[in-house]
Amino acid sequence: MIGKAFANNLEKIREDYFGELPKKEIFSLAKLYRDMAVTEVVKLLKNESFDYRLGAVSILDFKARTENISTQEREEIFRAYIDNHNWIDNWGLVDRAAPHVVGRYLYDKDRALLYDLAKSRNPMERRTAIVSTYYFILKNDIEDTFKIAEILVRDSDDYVQKAVGSWVREAGKRNDERLRAFLDQYAKTMPRLSLRYATRKLDKKKSGFYLNHKMHKAP
Repeated sequence: MIGKAFANNLEKIREDYFGELPKKEIFSLAKLYRDMAVTEVVKLLKNESFDYRLGAVSILDFKARTENISTQEREEIFRAYIDNHNWIDNWGLVDRAAPHVVGRYLYDKDRALLYDLAKSRNPMERRTAIVSTYYFILKNDIEDTFKIAEILVRDSDDYVQKAVGSWVREAGKRNDERLRAFLDQYAKTMPRLSLRYATRKLDKKKSGFYLNHKMHKAP
């Protein structure tokens, strides 16, 4: 079985390293197995090993980036991610696949699922909600990024806070006025971690205004 072959090759690569396996090695192997059946990918995803799960979401990502796959195949890839999200329990797994596996699939569809995920008790599902909008940003479609950020703007989880700041910053590269309007409204009450990430690419004067001259209150 192809899934077993992937696992065997991954174990062989592990033998060449002491300690943590470099992610680039997992990505390279996943690219070789991007034609693996989604059912086999899901089996890899349901493995306790982080390396196996990173390989699985990487295969889903490579599949989702393929231009000539059918609508049915793209939906199958999307469902593999969403239906097994309990195994996608690390920010690196989310960021590796959410933009193209989830965002690309939903780009021309109802995006209500992202708003449901934004209200989830699971912080990685909340992170998926905002990170998935990166595909929309690439298409100059930024409103969902800001709307979901408003839902998550006072989130208590550090990894969600970082995602909120990072993705409104990315959306702000497309529309600086929209970013400043968001910061004008929320800078006083959003977590400082989110604020630092959101203002990282602003010029010194603007970032200083939000970070130093606005009264910041903890959420």
